[in-house]
Amino acid sequence: MRKQLTLIFFLFSTFIFSQGLTTSGKIIVDENGNEVLLRGYTPGGWLVMEGYMMQSEGTAGAQHEFVEKFTELFGEERTDQFFEKWRENHFNKEDVDSLAAWGFNSIRVPLHYNLFTLPIQEEPNANGNTWLETGFDIIDNVLEWAEPHKMYVILDMHAAPGGQGRNSEISDYDPDKPSLWESERNKTKLVELWKRIAERYKDNKWIGGYDLINETNWDLPGGMALREIYERITTEIRGVGDNHILFIEGNDYGNNHTGLTPPWDDNMVYSFHKYWNNTNADDLDWILPLRENHNVPLWMGESGENSNTWYTDAVYLFESNNVGWAWWAIKKLGDIDSAFSVIKNEGYQDIINYWKGEGDKPTEDDAFAAMMKLADNLLIENCLYRKGIKDALIRQ
Repeated sequence: MRKQLTLIFFLFSTFIFSQGLTTSGKIIVDENGNEVLLRGYTPGGWLVMEGYMMQSEGTAGAQHEFVEKFTELFGEERTDQFFEKWRENHFNKEDVDSLAAWGFNSIRVPLHYNLFTLPIQEEPNANGNTWLETGFDIIDNVLEWAEPHKMYVILDMHAAPGGQGRNSEISDYDPDKPSLWESERNKTKLVELWKRIAERYKDNKWIGGYDLINETNWDLPGGMALREIYERITTEIRGVGDNHILFIEGNDYGNNHTGLTPPWDDNMVYSFHKYWNNTNADDLDWILPLRENHNVPLWMGESGENSNTWYTDAVYLFESNNVGWAWWAIKKLGDIDSAFSVIKNEGYQDIINYWKGEGDKPTEDDAFAAMMKLADNLLIENCLYRKGIKDALIRQ
């Protein structure tokens, strides 16, 4: 009898840990039960284009605005060609190899839902979902690049159907259309998308988990609407046999967890973000009780955009409190606070000047060539490498 119980326990443990990371009380552990402190980077701007990273403030901010403006400049077909090249060059195997060589053990991938399914306004069947392979192919590629390095891939729903926040740049929210919170159809599409993702990746051990909704910023009294959709997503993911970690962000850009306690699942992590504030020894005192009171790990899912000194101090703050982290963003246009600075070519500046009313409209061919040149500039061999960023984050 004892041998039978031992065998049952072994098989149960193998099943639980076959999916890679899981939670154990206040920590995250791997398939062997060893604690894992996540140290990650995020290819921000790769799959969700944001105006501030494009240096286009005042002209185009959210991705749908870029699509509209590029289509006006050089047509729909060429716009599709540009975005395909943008996705191809922005983050690829060479980038993953670099992150692994530097010492990072995880990648947070910011997803746009429209790479997986159509917007509700474009669905031929109002009650159905048209599924696209583009997003799944992207995830497959990242997993293929990450696996040889034993790096974990965390899928982040950065732009949910309809947009989850009033900050349009972050979630590609279009105020002329119903948001995630104003449309049951959008909510259902998000839930079904996560189910589809779970069905595909439930047995992949290098999926580090699912960051279900990035940086909600909406008036959701008591957080109940946010909890409700989280629970709906959880039911569908668990229903297909997927036991990957669920990373749960609060409202107000991830940091307001009102209504999200107590935990409703035994393999979840509360996530928070930290930007532009202090890194003193007590500057996590507001979030640490969430871990202590509910016996659930914490993860700092997004930070960055500051000085190297701030980076080093922030990482020390997180790790001295046993909190894993993911940085934003690996590449940005012309900035000094990302590992790779993308060079802004003259043709792209001409386009920005035109959008601002400060220059002539470029020809269709010139505008397209300028954007394809900018896409080529994304390759790391064409970027300015800022070694100090990596050192500030990892060297310690």
